[in-house]
Amino acid sequence: MGAVVSHASAAAPPPPPTGYAPFVDPAAAAAPPPAAEKDAAADEEKVDYMNLPCPVPYEEIQREAFMSLKPDVFEGLRFDFTKMLNPFFGLSHSVSMGSMELPSQGADVIKVPTSNYEFGANFMDPKMMLIGRVSHDGRVTARVKCDLLENLCLKINAQLTNEPHYSQGMFSFDYKGKDFRSQFQLGNNAFYGGNYIQSVTKNLSLGTEAFWLGQQRKSGVGFVARYDTKKMVATGQIATTGLVSLSYVQKVSEKVSLASDFMYNHMAKDVTASFGYDYMLRQCRLRGKIDTNGVVFALLEERLTPGVNFILSAELDHWKKDYKFGFGMVLGE
Repeated sequence: MGAVVSHASAAAPPPPPTGYAPFVDPAAAAAPPPAAEKDAAADEEKVDYMNLPCPVPYEEIQREAFMSLKPDVFEGLRFDFTKMLNPFFGLSHSVSMGSMELPSQGADVIKVPTSNYEFGANFMDPKMMLIGRVSHDGRVTARVKCDLLENLCLKINAQLTNEPHYSQGMFSFDYKGKDFRSQFQLGNNAFYGGNYIQSVTKNLSLGTEAFWLGQQRKSGVGFVARYDTKKMVATGQIATTGLVSLSYVQKVSEKVSLASDFMYNHMAKDVTASFGYDYMLRQCRLRGKIDTNGVVFALLEERLTPGVNFILSAELDHWKKDYKFGFGMVLGE
């Protein structure tokens, strides 16, 4: 009979040598299993509706696009000087010389030379801010911000002029909640207004506003939405006054951002779209914009030394064949 060899009786393999340990890939050992990765992603996507962030103020929902697309361009010469007398109180002087456009019925642009001087005083305190300006022609402007309570703030804006019916005043009460903001406004000409904005998620906030202008018997209601992340900000606004506004800001890097907006005014039958940029360098800041009305402008702010800034401003309107160029100096922090 042939020999039969049993598997059970087969010789066992030799034992591993002393000190031997099987090889384990460190990356494979450190990597969590697929189920753990899904659980971690799910935890990040979960929204804690009891701890939502506080949204930006209603009037500042487009502040990123506003900084890029609507810088303070000017024509002529401007000189600003600010001197802090102590950590809380400072004085300022502002001189400007340039041209002022007059309304005309045709396409021609009519400009007249003009100049202005303003003297100002500023008081800054952790709970109060007072800013006042008076010009050589008697115009007075004032701004007040006072923290009445921890979450309640009072704001006052006023402008007094020698011309009748041109003086203005506005009182605002702002309340800041944990995940919402509300505001009530009271102004001259029987103006009453209020707004409310609420965080819906950690990135999305929704708001609404309403106003009544008693002297002109006009009222309006508006709605806004804002979605922001670390890389982008998108906003939308619509109102019963016929205004539709959209804006989008893409943060390319910490120093570069691109912005665009679209605005439609039903009452004026006007549509405008614009594209702009905001470039922050170590010693300067460059902002510019081009829109569908043929207007191109750029604003350069160069920091020469601490407390000394040089400004260049340029604007070109292709359709009106009008241009504006200005330069200025800003002294003081």
